Amino acid sequence: MSVHPSPERPATTDAPARPRRPVGTLDVRAAKGARRIAMLTAYDAPTAALVDACDIDIILVGDSLGMVMLGRDDTLSVTVDEMVHHCRAVTGSVSRALVVADMPFLSYETSPADALRSAGRLFREGGVRAVKLEGAGPYLPQIRALVDAGIPVMGHIGLTPQRVAQLGGFRVQGKTADAARRLLDDALALEQAGCFSMVLECVPSPVAARITAALTIPTIGIGAGPDCDGQVLVLHDMLGLQDRIAPRFVKRYANLAGQVTAAVTAYKEEVENGAFPGPEHGFAMSDEELRQLDADGDGQRKG
Repeated sequence: MSVHPSPERPATTDAPARPRRPVGTLDVRAAKGARRIAMLTAYDAPTAALVDACDIDIILVGDSLGMVMLGRDDTLSVTVDEMVHHCRAVTGSVSRALVVADMPFLSYETSPADALRSAGRLFREGGVRAVKLEGAGPYLPQIRALVDAGIPVMGHIGLTPQRVAQLGGFRVQGKTADAARRLLDDALALEQAGCFSMVLECVPSPVAARITAALTIPTIGIGAGPDCDGQVLVLHDMLGLQDRIAPRFVKRYANLAGQVTAAVTAYKEEVENGAFPGPEHGFAMSDEELRQLDADGDGQRKG
């Protein structure tokens, strides 16, 4: 890969406003070179509704739910059934954002038929309108089959968590010229196969910039620098809801874990000292009904 200055990005000061109607894959593609794409994860109804109300373009129901919501050490054990469950909760609470579902480990690798079956469930039962799968090369036939069936596909290259055992851990990918060239080749192959966009995860910023410039579809970065067409983060990471994993590329926009801890501690103390519940948290009963209740009770005791 030759070394040359990073490609300049078009000015975004006059970018078109995000559409108020539901976002589709064509809107995502049209954002290339026009405006930045904002994408976040969500795994349940209340957080999905909050994210959607902020005009986020894409909500990803990621297989990261295995770690974030289910407390597991990786994403590999997440099943299609679990993905359908969380997708249904999210899509039932979203009116604008494009909801994309991760295809979990071993739900698509084995054959195009298996990929169609798994994606079909995410669409019909989960209500999503696009799927994301990791890797290129061996999985291009699966991507073509999905696209031919009318299922939009978001690609994902660089650090692919489902292949973490092969990659030797959560490491930056594409750090050598040869490795970067392979990533660029994979990106071009994914575009050719019909992907409407792709995630670049943990890729050196200059490499991500060159991939972005080479493609006609948008790139969405996570740990891939500022030159991608959009960015994605795990909601719980950027809100500071957990400190279990703190990747370098995460910016914490809040520390909700601290606020939750303070609130729960205050609740516990007020329960123990009798400050909660107060009169304003209870329900009244008319004096007449209360007298009748007491009278009925006296009669029962005398009987």
